[in-house]
Amino acid sequence: MTGHKKELSKQVTIVNELGLHARAAAKVAQIAQNGKAKLWIIKDDQKVDASSIIDILTLACARGTQITITADNESDIHILNAVKEMVESGFEE
Repeated sequence: MTGHKKELSKQVTIVNELGLHARAAAKVAQIAQNGKAKLWIIKDDQKVDASSIIDILTLACARGTQITITADNESDIHILNAVKEMVESGFEE
């Protein structure tokens, strides 16, 4: 093992007042769809496809919820970081 593999998992907390609602989920999905492989959002023991608005909404992430965003492909690290920044910015709302 080289130890040089980029971190393909980021923990982030939902900060916006309305949580991860439909408009925010649409923004996340739009970014995630640009990946070469799948991006996932994990809350507790649930793992959903980050490119699916419906899947994201099933997580019911309120403000203060901690989620983990993961990527299947190392080349999608910029997509992973973009989703993380979107969440941290409160979905620009």
